[in-house]
Amino acid sequence: MALDIKKFLLRFIEEAQDHLSQMAEGLADLEKGEVNAEQINSLFRSAHTLKGSSRMLKLFPITETAHSLEDLLSALREGQVHVDSDNLGLLYQGVDQLSDYIATLSDTLDADRLSPADAALCTALTAAAQGATKTAVTTDVEPEMPSPADSADTLVPAALRTSETVRIRLSKLEELIKLMGEVVSSHAGLREMTRIAQQLELQAQKKEDAELASGLQQFSRTLKDRIQLQELLMQDLHDIGLQMRMLPLSIVFEPATRLVRDLARSLGKQVECRVQGADIELDRQMIDQLADPVIHLLRNALDHGIETAQARLAAGKPEQGLLQLKASQDGGWVVIEIIDDGAGVDLDAIRNKALSKQLITADALESLTEQEVRDLIFLPGFSTSAMITDLSGRGVGMDVVKRTVIDNLQGAISIESRAGEGARFTLRLPLSLAMMRVLLVRVSGQLLGFTAQYVAELVSVPRSKMVEVADRNAVIVRNEFVPVMKLSELMDLPPMPVTSKHPARAEPDVLLLITRLHHEKLALEIDELIDERDLVIKQLPPHLRNNSLISGMVTTGHNHLVSLLHVPHLMTLSKRSRSFMPDRGKAESGREKLRQRILVVDDSLNTREIERDVLEAWGYQVTLAENGQDGLDKALAEDFDAVLTDVEMPVMDGFTLTAKLRQDARYQHKPIIIITSREKESDRRRGIQVGADAYIVKGSFDQSSLVDT
Repeated sequence: MALDIKKFLLRFIEEAQDHLSQMAEGLADLEKGEVNAEQINSLFRSAHTLKGSSRMLKLFPITETAHSLEDLLSALREGQVHVDSDNLGLLYQGVDQLSDYIATLSDTLDADRLSPADAALCTALTAAAQGATKTAVTTDVEPEMPSPADSADTLVPAALRTSETVRIRLSKLEELIKLMGEVVSSHAGLREMTRIAQQLELQAQKKEDAELASGLQQFSRTLKDRIQLQELLMQDLHDIGLQMRMLPLSIVFEPATRLVRDLARSLGKQVECRVQGADIELDRQMIDQLADPVIHLLRNALDHGIETAQARLAAGKPEQGLLQLKASQDGGWVVIEIIDDGAGVDLDAIRNKALSKQLITADALESLTEQEVRDLIFLPGFSTSAMITDLSGRGVGMDVVKRTVIDNLQGAISIESRAGEGARFTLRLPLSLAMMRVLLVRVSGQLLGFTAQYVAELVSVPRSKMVEVADRNAVIVRNEFVPVMKLSELMDLPPMPVTSKHPARAEPDVLLLITRLHHEKLALEIDELIDERDLVIKQLPPHLRNNSLISGMVTTGHNHLVSLLHVPHLMTLSKRSRSFMPDRGKAESGREKLRQRILVVDDSLNTREIERDVLEAWGYQVTLAENGQDGLDKALAEDFDAVLTDVEMPVMDGFTLTAKLRQDARYQHKPIIIITSREKESDRRRGIQVGADAYIVKGSFDQSSLVDT
């Protein structure tokens, strides 16, 4: 069945205009001498995106021109050539040519009106990428202008099929939703009025003015009722407005399935593409930005994941590979999964490429978990492809996916993979970015916000219940060590002055906001929880969008602007702050003496990290395993001097792991230590029965006792 590309041309034109505008600004910056890696990366990503999107719609002149631009930008990014007047001239000509093509498309919505790609310009761009020094080429080819319609069939205006539909200009709809957002934001000020009325009522009661107090009480109740009613009406209005902007995922999924077929054919692979949940709707703002991540993940699955028919037969698989594109709704979230039954993520290939690209040091790589190794594919410039083609190997794609999903769409992305069994990429996205659930907190006198998708829970614990591990605090929550950081210290906020003149009292409990990203958690110490409610998210102005710490703004009562903190960046800051640990220094003298290898088995990422930090600080080499079966496989594949294991884990628990290890001759007499939150005497006895040498309860965890043990 032929694909009607006119259905998607308008969206492509809008996307292309944005990319070309960004490229023009980027080239202007380069011309001013503002040359930096991120600037060139941004230009490269735009060219790459235009190439991929146009190829999907068979706009081949645009594809060829964007590909040639990408060649030169790739060479600039890798340092093979440098930014000079000749190369800048060629880049400008390429962008101008693309702009002409987009203008023609915008006027005609007819791909056949595009003139062929300028062969001289494409050749010059490719030659420049190889180091040739040529001046900017000139061309006599003018973009073909639309001719008058010869018949009534040339451009057929869309007709209303039923009386229930009406065509609305998108700009008008955007203005309506923006205006509704402002109304919702300003409504927050009315809440403040109810608080003021209640305060006046209390003051009247203190003055024993019964009549005034009664009047204020009645006024306060009436005002509160009216505000609640208005709130419900505005919420309904805002919801209906957003529904008008919702579009089905089929807009992305439908061309994606065609892309899979075309790319599979070009790669000589047999692939079946199955789609599920294409009728689920997302805000158009989300749809517009979702195409690139989906395209990159599909290309990744086809090029790196699914094997050739011969390789699949040799591995005992069906000749035809299976690529699934699934969508489902989970409350206010949409989950998109891209699943293939290919070779899976090759961890050794990732490690080797990361080292060869100097993206990580050998020492740092040795300490990474398998999940952290998989996450290396999201680094800019990373690619395991041995050959650069028009599909892959250029080191672009997965970093775009991460940047778009996490930073732009406020979502999350995770990878699951086992060697030989394929891979699953899961995207978790909010239905809309226009309004989200927000927690407002106070830290060092500052009002700050967190979007709810990153918040796991809020807990209050006595400071005495915290444990110190690897020179940092942690708290135990449901059998899991969660590192604790003061949010004020992470953000470098000044501490609040102590003004209390009361005698010393017992130290108050610590209020912790536990944030979550994938399988990683971080407990942030805050001063106060102010509120939790749905708020309109305002985008940062252009000059502030490079601030990785802030993802947006919300407005509270009295028109106060509150910054929304970006949890992924906070976690990065947390890792940097704990990368230097004084404990490591004092243990250096014993490092050469020890060097024993220890296997740490725990299903909690945070617990594994904390135990590793403690042990590495004292000179041990540490390998991590994510569950009992993973631990058993690694223990049998290598040789360890000791094993530390949790009890409650998926696939295989710690008791079973200990018993199985004791059946192996190599581990009959080696130390096996159980670290768990189970405190019952029956659990301790069972641990000893299966062969554990020691049983440490996490609630009484002490790093010195662990090292001594």
